[in-house]
Amino acid sequence: MNIGEIAQRAGVSRSTVSYALSGKRPVSEDTRQKIQRVIDELGYQPNASARALANGRTNTVGLVFPPAGNHYTGMQLDFIGSVTEAAAAYDYDVLLSPSGMDSDRSFQRLLGERRVDGAILMEIRLQDDRLDHLTAVDFPAVAIGRTAQPEGSWWVGLDHTALAAACVHHLADLGHRRVAFVNRSEQLLRAGYESAHRGLDGFTKAAAERGLTVRTYCCGDDAASGLACLERILHDDPATTALVTLNEAALGGLYRGLAQADRHVPRDFSVTGVVAGRWAETVTPQLTAADVPAEQMGRLAVELLVERLDHPDATARHHLLAPPISLRASTGPTGITPADPAAPTHP
Repeated sequence: MNIGEIAQRAGVSRSTVSYALSGKRPVSEDTRQKIQRVIDELGYQPNASARALANGRTNTVGLVFPPAGNHYTGMQLDFIGSVTEAAAAYDYDVLLSPSGMDSDRSFQRLLGERRVDGAILMEIRLQDDRLDHLTAVDFPAVAIGRTAQPEGSWWVGLDHTALAAACVHHLADLGHRRVAFVNRSEQLLRAGYESAHRGLDGFTKAAAERGLTVRTYCCGDDAASGLACLERILHDDPATTALVTLNEAALGGLYRGLAQADRHVPRDFSVTGVVAGRWAETVTPQLTAADVPAEQMGRLAVELLVERLDHPDATARHHLLAPPISLRASTGPTGITPADPAAPTHP
């Protein structure tokens, strides 16, 4: 079924049908409804390839999202889902490209063959070759994350510096003086992952401000690495009473390590961090955390990219988010047990 037969059955010209489908020129409401009735009767679906040739659009956006390790974490899957859902609301499909550096062949195919109208990039590094390349060739792109020099670019970011600092201040307010920081893997830190570096910076500065004794650790994105990391923390300083983590994939292992060491959460040990809300609620006790708004960030990234595509000359915009800490059950005052009648009640 093609536009010519639709035009014949609706009693209009082929160009009128084309304008009604593309919206390039106004068509009267009566004519549009007549065309739509024929389309509904015939079950017509515009050919995506032909439409792309006609208007220069593929109606597809690329999500350039390399897995940080050998798999996607729960939070990363949340981001993929949020971008896909938000794009569908604008009638865009999403092509996932697990591309890493600028030289990655998948990334080059995505651009060279113009398979997509624009791209959303994730797992941003402070110095990111991919974004530099896209800027150089003037390809519409939005980053979820920000580079060391984000000025003049389009991005949606989470203020990991402020959020890690907020976690430190929360623990210090509860009386904790010896605190560990569980970051992403050493490999990602060396690669310049923005969240790992900015989170570490926020933790270190806030701990110095509050006069805390701290140790920092890199940890792989899995439960086994979390368990091994917790064992190192207690071996290095058995007096540690709390930790802050950016690594939601290691969270189950951290909790398991505390249980094996007979450290009750939160009576003997407090845990907090920057984690997606639904993952913070899967552990027991539920994690007090700065909840990563994955759904909101994915939606904002899609909105910015659609704006770039519809208005190529628009001034670059960005969103920097810093959600408050959600108080749950994994943090409490240090040195006070539930049996102590003077113990304050934790929210």
